[in-house]
Amino acid sequence: MKKLISLTLIALLSFCLFAQGGAESSGDQDSYLIGVSKLMSHAALDAVEEGMQDYLATTDLNVRFDFQNANGDISTSATIAQLFKDEGVDVAVGIATPTAQALANIFTDVPIVFAAVTDPVDAGLVPTVEPNDTNICGVSDLSPVESQIKLLMDVTGAKTIGNIYASGEANGVALRNMAEAAVEKLGGTFVDAAITNSSEVMMAAQSIIDRVDAIYIATDNAVISALAAVDQVCSTAGKPLFSSDPSGVEGLDCLIAWGFDYYSIGVETGKAIERILKGEEAGSLGTIMLTDPADFELWFNLDTAEKLGLEIPQQYLDMAAVIIQDGEQILQ
Repeated sequence: MKKLISLTLIALLSFCLFAQGGAESSGDQDSYLIGVSKLMSHAALDAVEEGMQDYLATTDLNVRFDFQNANGDISTSATIAQLFKDEGVDVAVGIATPTAQALANIFTDVPIVFAAVTDPVDAGLVPTVEPNDTNICGVSDLSPVESQIKLLMDVTGAKTIGNIYASGEANGVALRNMAEAAVEKLGGTFVDAAITNSSEVMMAAQSIIDRVDAIYIATDNAVISALAAVDQVCSTAGKPLFSSDPSGVEGLDCLIAWGFDYYSIGVETGKAIERILKGEEAGSLGTIMLTDPADFELWFNLDTAEKLGLEIPQQYLDMAAVIIQDGEQILQ
């Protein structure tokens, strides 16, 4: 796993090595420095970063960024948070739960904006999703877990649903618990496997694949970053795979993907940053929940359905944003 260079060297060279636009003088009082700490690089979190940048580029704000990647390491998240404090960032952004938690442990007055955090209350970031008097706000990526699992069971006839989750990440544990509750409510059996890092994902999938009818993967960063490994195991075993992150299924055999367009989460994150820099208190914004159907995408892979001997009902195909057939993506 790639590690950050020493804190001292980072402090001296961070604008040269990591920050975009870091050449501008921090003495310009109309220029704002935004520190962005991302848990790891994968399609969903990268899309959040992109959407945030693109939105802020449309505003009249003069912003500079220091982008940092923790590469999935919690201790590195803490180092990045300290770096941002030393730099005197105007807003600190945490993309994913552990990085947001690391920022909250360091900053008590500087505004913090979290992005792609499933349950900010359970993660200890805010006392409520409603507006509050903290220095923290952000955008949740809480998925409609029960609806997702119902769709998987309806389409495939699966009764025993497997799930892989990161036991050390609050986001992963919360989603695992929601998945179990949904499966049991829908009359199914839940089988899970815990991991501590992405390198364990394939082994976890192999450990449960013979005991399940299908595998459901939530927006658990450690697992999503290794989705290709789960896809390989499911494809070899002839079992359906459902992913809650459509942004990472291109080129895979994943049967169904239904979840957020993470670029939209990035746009909403950018809007929150804009409101803060224009004078609103971070806590007053509360937790932003995306509810517009346009912020979600549903994908079906008909090539995989054919291999599995399944037929996707037309009523579901009519809802899809993307259908994969004959190796091609058909945009609906």
